[in-house]
Parts: sequence; C-alpha cells; structure tokens
Amino acid sequence: MRVDEEAFGNAFPPHRWELFKNLVELDRSLGAFDGEELVGAVCLCGFTMTVPGGAAPVAGVTAVAVLPSHRRRGILSGLMTRQLAVLREQGESIAALYASEAAIYGRFGFGRAADTLTFDIPTHRSAFVGNAPVDPSLRLRLVDPVAARSTFEKVFEAGLDSRPGLYARTQTRWDSVLSDQESDRGDAGVLRAVVVEDDGGPRGYALFRIKPSFTVHDVPDGELRLKELVGLDPAAYALLWRHVLDRDLVTRVTAGMRPSDDPLIHLLAEPRHLNAAWLDELWIRVVDVERALPLRRYSAPVDVVIEVEDPVCPWNARRWRLTADTQQARCVPADDAEADLVVPISILSAAYMGGRPLAATQAAGLVRETREGAVRRLSTAMSWDPAPWAGLVF
Repeated sequence: MRVDEEAFGNAFPPHRWELFKNLVELDRSLGAFDGEELVGAVCLCGFTMTVPGGAAPVAGVTAVAVLPSHRRRGILSGLMTRQLAVLREQGESIAALYASEAAIYGRFGFGRAADTLTFDIPTHRSAFVGNAPVDPSLRLRLVDPVAARSTFEKVFEAGLDSRPGLYARTQTRWDSVLSDQESDRGDAGVLRAVVVEDDGGPRGYALFRIKPSFTVHDVPDGELRLKELVGLDPAAYALLWRHVLDRDLVTRVTAGMRPSDDPLIHLLAEPRHLNAAWLDELWIRVVDVERALPLRRYSAPVDVVIEVEDPVCPWNARRWRLTADTQQARCVPADDAEADLVVPISILSAAYMGGRPLAATQAAGLVRETREGAVRRLSTAMSWDPAPWAGLVF
C-alpha cells in the first residue's frame, strides 16, 4: 500500500488499508525488493467472472506499482512476466485488470476488452422517449444503504450472468462498495439508496450521493453522483433512472463507468444530452489459450486454425485449432496445419469477452488473414450481446 501511495500519489485512509488486506490474496501477490526495501508489487484477487455463455475463474490483477526511484529498471516487466507464468502453473487461464495508463499493458498481452461511458446529464433535458417501459406494479422505496445490504446482494446476484465482465462479489467487496466514511464522500453527501420492487420482491436498486448547491441567485443547482444502478428488467431500470433524474434541487446527474451499450442511450429522448465520454474499462489477458477458449460459448459455429503470437507466454505461441458450435468448444494444438489467420495475443484477449470484433482489428492491419473469410467467421463466432462490462474497479 505504501508503494501504491507513492507511485500513484494517493493517500489511503486507515479503513481502506483494512479493506485492501481482506480483498487481496497476499500469498499470490509478488514483490520486487532492493535489499530489504519493497520497491515494486503486483497483487492479485481471484473471483468468478461472467464470460460469454457462462462463468469462469479469473485472476484479477491489481495494485501494480513501482517506486518512482526505481523506474526504468525492468521491475514492472519482471513482475508481470513472472505473475503470468505463476498463474499458468496454478491452473489460471484468464487474467483481468483495470489500467491506470492504457499504453502499459498491451505489451504484456492484455487487450482492451470492454469500454465504459461517463454521463453528465442536465436534468431539465432528461425526458424519456414516449414508449419508455412502465410497469404500474412497481414501486420505489428509499432505504438505508447499510440496512438494505442483503437486498442489494440479492439483486446483484440475480443479474450476475446477464453481462460478460460482471464478477461475483465477496462480503469484503460489498464492504468496499457501501463504505461511507468521510473520505469516501469527496465533497458530496452521505451514501443514499433507493430500491424498486413489486409484490414478488426487489427488482433493482440505485446507490448515489448528492452534492447540494445553489447559484448566487439562490436557484437550486445540486449534483447527483450515481455510484451504481442495477435493474433486473427494463421497467425497473427505467424507473430507477427516472428517480435519480427527477430528484428535487438537482440540476445535473453524473454517472461514471456505465456500460458502452447502456439502455439509457435509447431511453433518453435527446441522447446528445448524455454528454457521454468514452473510455477503456476492462482489460483481459488470455493466459492459457488451450484452456481459455473452450470456457466460453460462441455465437455461431466456427472451425479455424489460429496462429497465436505471444512473446511473453511462449506456451501460447503456436497454432491452435478452435472448433465450436453454440453449445461447446474445443481447442487443440495444430502445429502441422496451415494457419487460417495470425493473431497477436493482445488482440485475441481483447476479443475474448465478445465486445471487440476481430474484423475491426483486421481493418487496422493488426490481424493477418491467410484463408479468405477466416477473420469474419471467427469474429462473428466470438461476438456477444450485451457488451462486456465489469462496472467496479478491483
């Protein structure tokens, strides 16, 4: 944590230190030392993540840092390369991370697998389209975030398999999400929550903070900062958004880390007023091609020989035959076969969650096709709806 604070210029309050210790698997984390001084680290937290058509164990890479005094000495490269080898030895086939700088991790085979949008919505321009879903049986209930924790957990678990990238949350992870210390609030207020439900139980929830403000003319000018919004069906989702957009004394709603295909894009009558900004979100690394490719399902049948380029993990750098239909997949070595396409591991990793079409990278000259139509066929098979998105930094 001290290395992380120095490298990122942060200062973590004591409760965040405790949460970190309970989230990270220290026995699977690596450190680099100069004598007895820890000068670099790469930490790990494992979880189950939704992948196209199912779920898989994923190694979450986090807290990657090197002291500023020890940069440009190969420490980061040594840590990342060693970690990938250890993960393979331990049977892990997929790794994931959030990148502080997008240019860093491609050279270690990670690919930009998911995107995220941030919204800055003026509430007076937030009307919905006329045919937005409405369910009269739904009702809203304001709740205390701590008291309603089990409700949030139930709703989140019910929607966990709805989108690639979502990952199961431990109790400590929920502690982090619902933490409401003064340092968690920034310059906004306490954590607030609303639940949408019907007679059958909860159908969604929203977590948010409000920063009250007034203009010099005493006109309300508050900001609602959305932390999380989960709806299990379209009507519940729409009602939750209407609640946060219609709060009194609020003139703008800001929401970070929303999915790139967020349904709100289609609900807002004037989508330009989302004022959306587009960023990278989840980065994926296929650690073991042979084991990772059969873990997910495919949208169309495919039978291709893929030559994988992987200078960091040499066990992947060979030809593989992927045979899949919509129910199952098989990946085996095929060194004696002629390759249908040649793919860098970072590109294959980016496509793994179904949200980064291989055809687009072919147009950019990053994938080479040796059999006509092979890229299109594999790109179609690996595509998936909805778009991948994790929604919570680990």
